[in-house]
Amino acid sequence: MLDLAPSSCPVPLPPANRTVFFVSDGTGITAETLGHSVLSQFELRFKQVRLPFVDTLDKAYDATRRINEVAEVDGKAPIVFSTLVKADLSAVIRQSRAMHMDLFQTFVEPLEQELGVKSTHTIGRSHNTADSEEYKNRIEAINFSLAHDDGQSNKNLASADVILVGVSRSGKTPTSLYLAMQYGIKAANYPLIPEDFERDKLPSGLVNFKKKIFGLTIAAERLSEVRNERRPGSKYAAIENCRYEINEAEKMMRREGIRWMSSTAKSIEEIAATILQEIKPETR
Repeated sequence: MLDLAPSSCPVPLPPANRTVFFVSDGTGITAETLGHSVLSQFELRFKQVRLPFVDTLDKAYDATRRINEVAEVDGKAPIVFSTLVKADLSAVIRQSRAMHMDLFQTFVEPLEQELGVKSTHTIGRSHNTADSEEYKNRIEAINFSLAHDDGQSNKNLASADVILVGVSRSGKTPTSLYLAMQYGIKAANYPLIPEDFERDKLPSGLVNFKKKIFGLTIAAERLSEVRNERRPGSKYAAIENCRYEINEAEKMMRREGIRWMSSTAKSIEEIAATILQEIKPETR
């Protein structure tokens, strides 16, 4: 079992009092991912603004104007995470009244010096994957996960990299889709339901694939809260029923030797990382 106890209640964060811009010549996803990773280290709240497709001088000057307007209103310099490739566009943005975090100046240029090779400096290169094998694998994995969501199909389970099991609303579907989209992992998921507990057996379609199974559980109070959002006041969402289903599911997973963890206090990213570490699929 990989049960992870819920963390204590977080201290309320203060109101957002600093603006962060994610500036990119493409979608801005890379800049946003980089920025979120860095900003998550600070117990502060930030107002976030994405400025994608800044790929001309006119757009760069417009972005600079917007950044300066925010600096004037806030009375504080905004923070800018930039993944602009072209030096002339980056130079314009750097004229703004902001604290600048430039992906290329921070990482690419030092690597050019260390490797003795110039980077391609190609706009949108990190997302130019339409014809790549990796992209095709991710699309295939997403389609597989959608077709095998919530026990919809037993077909082609031999092709699955992982099969997630757990009670309804324990986090199986979002985890399956995250694994597919981020890693190209073919993830099926099956709910464990009262009929399974009465039979005291795994769903019959899973018996031959036990090595691929990974279980998710959740605290009863949290499960009841989530289910009440979907079906308020129902037996399905009642705390007593939630406790029963969770206890039976955990008992079954222990008996069957299934690896499992609690999703209660974990993000999708943390759950996925644990699953990848445990399952170690070849497609990773």
